[in-house]
Amino acid sequence: MSENRENGYSQEEEDIVSLIDQQGRELLCYVEEYIELEDDEYLVLLPVDASVDIFIGDPEAEELSVVQDEATIKEIFGSAKAVLAEKNLKLKTTPFVLTVEGELPPVDEENLLTLEIQDEDANPMQPPVEPEELQLLANFRHENKDYSIYTPLAPLVFFGRFNDEGKAELLSEEEYERVRPLLEEQLFNQME
Repeated sequence: MSENRENGYSQEEEDIVSLIDQQGRELLCYVEEYIELEDDEYLVLLPVDASVDIFIGDPEAEELSVVQDEATIKEIFGSAKAVLAEKNLKLKTTPFVLTVEGELPPVDEENLLTLEIQDEDANPMQPPVEPEELQLLANFRHENKDYSIYTPLAPLVFFGRFNDEGKAELLSEEEYERVRPLLEEQLFNQME
């Protein structure tokens, strides 16, 4: 048994860990899996609350793009929060992703958006990336621009580890790129 599990983390119970960014924002995540690799223990993490993306544009005309600029998100956050509050959902600024707390509405086929993700660096010998399906939660206008808030149907997954102080943290980009194929292989083998 690893030292981390002796400190109160066990695979048998559903663990929740906190990821905190440099601004002190917190993202609570379930530990879905513990994976031992190269004498290190890695974590497969799923956010407790549903992740969301805000898109700008007209969904009817299929002209949507994800809002990624922090300044724009800050500017429209109040409007997005208000429209989601009407649906008993609480929008949160959490590290790495926006999330909503509350019970999501049932999936409605008419409110789904399918994104075809194109990876320019993809190996042509590998199968294409599966399209991502997102569920519409709300539409709103801010300063004469149309916005839509969607949540992905497939859960968002993070990879992390415990640091020397026993706190969960995301893998650095370098470490993630180094161990990603091994982590994915382990996960794939566990699913079979």
